[in-house]
Amino acid sequence: AGSSVEEMEFSWDEYLEDTGATAAPHGSFKHVDTSLQNGFAPGMKLEVAVKSDQNTYWVATIITTCGQLLLLRYDGYGEDRKADFWCDIMTADLHPIGWCEQNKKILKVPEGIKDKIPDQEEFLQRVLKGACSAPANLLEGLHRGKNPLDLIAPGSRLELQNVRDSLEAWIVNVVDNIGGRLKLRYEGLDDSDKFDQWLFYLDPFLHQVGWAAQHGYSLQPPLAIRSLKSEADWQEILKKVKEEEEESSVPTDLFKDKPVIGVHSFSEGMKLEAVDPVAPFVISPATVLKVYNEKYFMIEIDDLRPERTTSQSYICHVNSAGIFPVQWSLKNGLHLSPPPGYPGQDFDWADYLKQCGAEAAPQSCFPSLTSSDHGFKENMKLEAVNPVDPEEVCIATVTKLKDSYLWLQLEGSKKPVPDCIVSVESMNIFPVGWCETNGYQLRPPRKAIVNKQKKIAVVQPEKQILSSRTVHDGLKNQELNSSDSVVINGKYCCPKIYFNHRCFSGPYLNKGRIAELPQSVGPGNCVLVLKEVLTLLINAAYKPSRVLRELQLDEEAAWHGHGETLKAKYKGKSYRATVEVVRTADRVADFCRKTCIKLECCPNLFGPQMVLDKCSENCSVLTKTKYTHYYGKRKNKRIGRPPGGHSNLEVAMKKPNKRRKRRKHFFVHKKKRSSTSVDNTPAGSPQGSGGEEEDDQDESELSHSLAQDRDKRKRKLRTFSFSDDENKPPSPKDMKMEVAEKLQLDSNPLEWSVADVVRFLKSTDCAPLARIFLDQEIDGQALLLLTLPTVQECMDLKLGPAIKLCHHIERVKLAFYQQFAN
Repeated sequence: AGSSVEEMEFSWDEYLEDTGATAAPHGSFKHVDTSLQNGFAPGMKLEVAVKSDQNTYWVATIITTCGQLLLLRYDGYGEDRKADFWCDIMTADLHPIGWCEQNKKILKVPEGIKDKIPDQEEFLQRVLKGACSAPANLLEGLHRGKNPLDLIAPGSRLELQNVRDSLEAWIVNVVDNIGGRLKLRYEGLDDSDKFDQWLFYLDPFLHQVGWAAQHGYSLQPPLAIRSLKSEADWQEILKKVKEEEEESSVPTDLFKDKPVIGVHSFSEGMKLEAVDPVAPFVISPATVLKVYNEKYFMIEIDDLRPERTTSQSYICHVNSAGIFPVQWSLKNGLHLSPPPGYPGQDFDWADYLKQCGAEAAPQSCFPSLTSSDHGFKENMKLEAVNPVDPEEVCIATVTKLKDSYLWLQLEGSKKPVPDCIVSVESMNIFPVGWCETNGYQLRPPRKAIVNKQKKIAVVQPEKQILSSRTVHDGLKNQELNSSDSVVINGKYCCPKIYFNHRCFSGPYLNKGRIAELPQSVGPGNCVLVLKEVLTLLINAAYKPSRVLRELQLDEEAAWHGHGETLKAKYKGKSYRATVEVVRTADRVADFCRKTCIKLECCPNLFGPQMVLDKCSENCSVLTKTKYTHYYGKRKNKRIGRPPGGHSNLEVAMKKPNKRRKRRKHFFVHKKKRSSTSVDNTPAGSPQGSGGEEEDDQDESELSHSLAQDRDKRKRKLRTFSFSDDENKPPSPKDMKMEVAEKLQLDSNPLEWSVADVVRFLKSTDCAPLARIFLDQEIDGQALLLLTLPTVQECMDLKLGPAIKLCHHIERVKLAFYQQFAN
């Protein structure tokens, strides 16, 4: 079983690194996504107290949700994100649409958008026409702020259809709720756990109390337990359940996302191929034993032995996993296990059908058997329930894929089991980290694969679960203190990160590879989700090592996030660097946007918002050349990062080619290191040479070039003579006066439009240059990336006006860091 020490020491991050495997994408587990929804959805509208005037309210739209936190935008801001704000459902003054009118409260346009809405009544009529209001029961009353899933508490009652007779159901008690995975006990069995079952709450056979009576099904205890009590006892139990129905009932809304069971077209006696759900290790011939109605039928795994006493039969519906048409195994190159008692080993369906006098179920009976874009690949890791012992959740590896089915090898189970066959939509598989997030024991591998020399020790604070009060206080202070992410009631708290494939991918990222990325990653633990996103981006680059260098942590900068070691492979060599990722949900959107800017792609390329039709940045009109010019990109030189800024990038090399001259020092090594991340190897020490020598030469040249520029500026400011005033640089005296006048900005320059940049320049002594910025469409983000070499090269300016212009740009940058960077 392994020792408790081994269990405590297991780390998914280390295990993935040691095995060289990747985690299955979070977005592939739809049932987990559904379980994390809080009942609110992007696009819903509600009435919110206006911050500047608490006695008035205005209509706001939900942009994204994260546990009990909502990201809202007042209606009237359109696509402008600058006024988006987070609020806590439990403490904020939020109400459904119509509440103000009912309670004689004032709806008033906030000051920031007053000029955009001349007629308030007409505007409200237009935006509220056909709008979906946030549910009143989630904003008021007992259920306020609660994740619907949390309403299924121990002691709650549900009805479970009988797996041997679908027309019967019986009441079950919830013993435990682990992230939507319920441990259920039949009503009347008290403390006996012999017949307990584990089911995910969205299982098609699980219903709210009262479902059987509404649909004409009988309420009977299953045959397996019926003999344990008298008929009178069972009737007494039913009477007690009805009396306590209100106390133990679960809201019906909770089951609205359950898969809808369609109409099947199977007939009794039809043959098919099937996987026994109790032992899903082989595919066997099976028979439709009984048809109950248009929704349910029973199949039995064929067994030709005359002495058999039991049968492997179970109820199915049209969307049941593990049922296939005849010859499906053969067509997919899989082994079909002959029925016990079948003469010989070479099973032939034609002979078998003739021998049984039966017909094969036609292909039309299997509408759900289609290949879907599920995101799973061979060798990916995930967490999966052990079918032999449902109490166990084990590490699992995808060993094979066929259509929409996975073959999983379970590691660490108490008793070794063969590879399990599961549907990609199975509710018994979970993403990496699910057990840890929900406080459940994951079975670790029997032998941890550890390479001590490769290990990097990262000191992390202890995990903690924050109360809603703590989260609210944190939001007020603009600081959410937590280990990896905001964790509310043990649930994930990082929204989905969408890859918006239509957006401009920039000079570093390969458009074709970006198009192959999954539509989304997460939701999940902030650090894990963002690490997965960055890893996907690195792998989608023309030069993965270059993107890793762009992303890595600048150790001289203030560090507010969490250091994660990421890796890249390029031309047979491995690189690694410490990259800073944020730990809290309220900073995810800003992190994604800033990372996009670092990679010089569209700021909406990835983030918590999905770009549906048109990107707000209008990036579709840009070609790579135009975009490069737009952002003032270098010509054969690196800009926008100080020399030696790649101090924590490590490279693990192959044995160097003897013909190639070896370079000793790849990157400048800085002694200063953050205490949060402790590396056992020297951060900048190269272990070989190769792949990126040209890039390093660029670094070296740039460092030299910038130093020369600084020297020239010092020497020549007083000695240069100019033919006109426009080209005359400011005198040292003037420059000192301007520096002394601290620039105070009214808005964040990252959000400036081209018009805002032009307006700013016209207020300075560089007003004649405003036309160039207008022609080249330089907005606030591009402005902050401009440097002296870029300005001289891309704007064709002489040294004097270039220095004068860069002086104003530096004033904006300084004001940005002081006012908005944190």
